[in-house]
Amino acid sequence: MSGARATAKVWLLLAAALFFLNATVTFHNVWPTPWITTRHEFSIELAALLLVFVLYSAWRNKPPSRRTFIVLAALIVLMSIGRYAEVTAPALYGRQVNIYWDVQYLPNVTAMLAERAPIWVIALIVLAVPVLLGTLGAAVYWALARVRDGLASTAHRRALGLIAAVLVGIYGIGHLLDLRAQYWFSVPVSRTYGQQAAFIVDALTANARDSLPIEPLPSSDLGQIQGADVVLTFLESYGASTYDDPAIASVVTPTRAELADAAAATGRRVVSAFITSPTFGGGSWLAHSSLMSGHEVREQGDYNVLLTQDRETLPERFEAAGYRAIAVMPGLKNEWPEGAFYGFQKIYGERDLDYRGPDFGWWRIPDQYSLAKLDALVLGPDPRPRAFVFMPTINTHIPFRPTPPYQPDWSRMLTAHPYDEAAAAAAVKKTPEWLNLRAGYADAFAYTFQYLAGYLRARPDEDFVLILIGDHQPAASVSGEGARWDVPVHIVTSRDAVAG
Repeated sequence: MSGARATAKVWLLLAAALFFLNATVTFHNVWPTPWITTRHEFSIELAALLLVFVLYSAWRNKPPSRRTFIVLAALIVLMSIGRYAEVTAPALYGRQVNIYWDVQYLPNVTAMLAERAPIWVIALIVLAVPVLLGTLGAAVYWALARVRDGLASTAHRRALGLIAAVLVGIYGIGHLLDLRAQYWFSVPVSRTYGQQAAFIVDALTANARDSLPIEPLPSSDLGQIQGADVVLTFLESYGASTYDDPAIASVVTPTRAELADAAAATGRRVVSAFITSPTFGGGSWLAHSSLMSGHEVREQGDYNVLLTQDRETLPERFEAAGYRAIAVMPGLKNEWPEGAFYGFQKIYGERDLDYRGPDFGWWRIPDQYSLAKLDALVLGPDPRPRAFVFMPTINTHIPFRPTPPYQPDWSRMLTAHPYDEAAAAAAVKKTPEWLNLRAGYADAFAYTFQYLAGYLRARPDEDFVLILIGDHQPAASVSGEGARWDVPVHIVTSRDAVAG
């Protein structure tokens, strides 16, 4: 190979290495998927680091040691992971990543995957993660090795120093004079980690330093609902998207109208409105605690502080009025310490519900079954105290599929064979479409309103106040970019004083 060709090859390899290193910390999300794409942005961190290495190499007349570049490769991989979390979380969950709080739920997610995901999926994840990280680390080190080779050459070092100095200068002047040039640069990953570290410090000291104001619930003797059961049903991920998104609304609206028809046919009314949820795309417990404590809880830190306080809750208010406070939680697989804070007299988790039919995905139990079981355990027996029931649904939880079939014969729901085999098999075959969750989301709510309408028709004479409320909008991958935080609330009852 001639000298000119060899020189050109070195320059090309060095350019490719710099492009790759820059891309590892400046990529963006392909909204709303887990995939990424490159953009024409620069990393000020890599530019500053390159300038430091050029100055060091010129001073010592040799580049930094290989060990230094090994450590740097690990650091860049860590920065790349942080960048991925930063740009992907808003697309998939509609909120920024929060290392302190999100990491606490990794064991739960891991346990859920271990229990519900096929063994081949678990094996693929276990193998793919280290392979991907190892491949990324090797590629980063290869690129850094090309940079180190360049630092050993005076001509290459001068070129690298000029590039780095120009980029650092443009970035600094752009910030100082507020010029548009600063927008040529990606948000520094170090700032992301710095913000996360600052939040961790705040979160660790929040209980000792801060406390939420304790305000009583609004005064009421619950006179207008005395004698009626009250069923507070949080519909998981029920958001304004079921109205605002034409494709979703076209599927949900007919069955929502079916609920209104069933209410009218059984002498009931439906009153509806929108309210703004304290959370978006997840964190259902923030919405639950806000309603049942009377204090808006938007942050996990506030939630933790809330659980330490002695304040009246909605279940306790009903108990004081002679009600029995019950929680029906089909998604509850373990102990739920928060139940003591709310003051529930009885909590029915997954094991208590004793579902023996076919499993439907990660969340297993059909919501129709949970409602039928609630009817048998709590609302059916008579005479009895009136009940206040808190019930969060699960079939409309991401990934939304498989959605159970609706069973019009409610007497079958509590048996070991609640469905015809063909219907159950067809439903189970509809596995999650992770890159297109909207269709499954719409179908899940069509099912929800279908079984709710069926329940009204099955209990035409039951005196209850049924409150249907969304906890939050679905993740941004379903609701879309810039979706509002509003959720619907419907009150179904035959009591004119309540629905008037």
